[in-house]
Amino acid sequence: MASPATTQTVRPLDTLRFDTSGPPQITSVVADRLRLLGAQGEAAGPGEAAGQDDPAGHVMMSGAGFEPVHATTGWGGPKAGLVDEATVQAATGVMGVHGRRDGGPRGLAVDYTATATAVLTVQGLLATLIGSARGIRPQQVTTSADRAGLLAVSQYLAAAGADEGEASELRPGGPPFTSAEGTLFELETLDPGAWAAFWKALEAPADAMRAGWRPFQFRYATACAPFPAALHTVTRAHSMPRIRQAAALSGAEVCVLRTLAERAAEHDGAAPWSLRLLEPGAKPGAAAPSSGLPLAGLAVLEAGRRIQAPLAAHLLGLLGAEVIRIEPPGGDPLRGMPPACSGISARWLALNRGKKAVEIDIKAEADRCRLREMAAEADVFLHNWAPGKAGELGLDAEDLAAVNPGLVYAYTSGWADRLADAPMGTDFMVQARTGVGEAVRPEGEPPAPSLMTLLDVLGGLTGTEAVLAGLLLCERTGHGVRVDSSLLGAADTLTAPAVRRAARGENPRRPAGFRRPLPTADGWIAPSDTCAAAAAAHDLRELSTPDALSLLAGQGLTATAATTDLADLHHDPRFAGSISRDAHGAPAVPDPWSFR
Repeated sequence: MASPATTQTVRPLDTLRFDTSGPPQITSVVADRLRLLGAQGEAAGPGEAAGQDDPAGHVMMSGAGFEPVHATTGWGGPKAGLVDEATVQAATGVMGVHGRRDGGPRGLAVDYTATATAVLTVQGLLATLIGSARGIRPQQVTTSADRAGLLAVSQYLAAAGADEGEASELRPGGPPFTSAEGTLFELETLDPGAWAAFWKALEAPADAMRAGWRPFQFRYATACAPFPAALHTVTRAHSMPRIRQAAALSGAEVCVLRTLAERAAEHDGAAPWSLRLLEPGAKPGAAAPSSGLPLAGLAVLEAGRRIQAPLAAHLLGLLGAEVIRIEPPGGDPLRGMPPACSGISARWLALNRGKKAVEIDIKAEADRCRLREMAAEADVFLHNWAPGKAGELGLDAEDLAAVNPGLVYAYTSGWADRLADAPMGTDFMVQARTGVGEAVRPEGEPPAPSLMTLLDVLGGLTGTEAVLAGLLLCERTGHGVRVDSSLLGAADTLTAPAVRRAARGENPRRPAGFRRPLPTADGWIAPSDTCAAAAAAHDLRELSTPDALSLLAGQGLTATAATTDLADLHHDPRFAGSISRDAHGAPAVPDPWSFR
């Protein structure tokens, strides 16, 4: 291919072309993102290039001196009944986790696994091109929605297979709260003192206030929050101005749930990430093996907390990079978050297994100098610190570019400075502010952000995608690159179809009952979207799940069992051999791509 240092390009896929075919819920998102990255091409309709009998999607890319690369994608398991978004959500446990707040599996009314699969497909294509530029030979990548679904629930799955039980009870319940005017709102704080002060200001019963903190604190981990009913009663007795006042006085934050129409009216059309060239002078790429994973030989420094940045770095590690975590003195406190496997948090392992760790006190100048020295030898620096913190510490993009002009500097944030009135940039607050709470539930149900960490996971995937785009741009230009991604970008990707409907003046929500699983005598089944109406005409409550599936299959209707206990996935024949256990005994999901 042409020398990366002399190729004139401003976007990583400039002068490349692509062709796609297959499931539009996946391939249309792939095509949109490839175009935003500079490639030219069109998404074919379902079956146009692959043939109507081929359930897979295909993406071909070529040009700019690269050898052609090919991605295969799809739902993952027609023989196992995994043929669309509904059946994949059901089988992988996404419905089960999302439904914990309601006491039973519920389908997300957005195409979550398809969207995640599309982002993973773009990641695979970018990684393959990076590998090609570095002399690594794989030219084909395969992704599937069933693997995307398993990745989305990987932390919950790890906890289900831990040596001990959850720290907080798995029972129905959770936000949003409702004011006296009927306004739905989310509440956020990471501080137990602020939690207590907020409820004290609203004159909540002390016992309810104390009992509510633990499920509130752990809702990110458990996807449910069984608060005392008294807390909901308290907010219904107060006006929204009074609730806002209590939040301001306590240090907590509240966010009224916005509608999809409101989001459509303010949408700025921004891409889910941004890339900015830094100064030229990139060092020659690290020596790469003649075969292997695309990022083999590259080094990633990750200073991440919670889910978004650690997941982004985890995926870079699965692509072959060496990942070194920057942890505070004494180590990451989340290593001890229950439940544990062999003494280490199962959820922490789901995001951080296989990484090296270095303890650095970023408040100390000597340790910041040490971090700059490490960055001088790295290929990627990735963090999700609070806005402005990197600049205060002298660790922003320009600071590190001074010691390493070829660095890809990646920041994964909540809002990417795109909304002036943005609240705290956490998953549930971003869901509330961007209309996700309305999009994930069908008509007839009150809006409510999912307590499954939808945006943290999709934001992590988007962060990985941004880093890969930056690495490819660095290869093609010889410049270092700053890349920014956000939970807001993830939310916009997820809600894009609904926001477009709202912008056209249509009802943006799915019809009542959409993706509602059907009860059987011993569980639940989920029909495919196209078979849902016909399947719902049958009363299956006295049939076992296998018998219910057989009855529907006999009438030409596709359905699959809905997974509610994630521990069952380990032995589920639909995923035979896919789920393993790591060195600590924690369940581990398969890599989301395969290369050859």
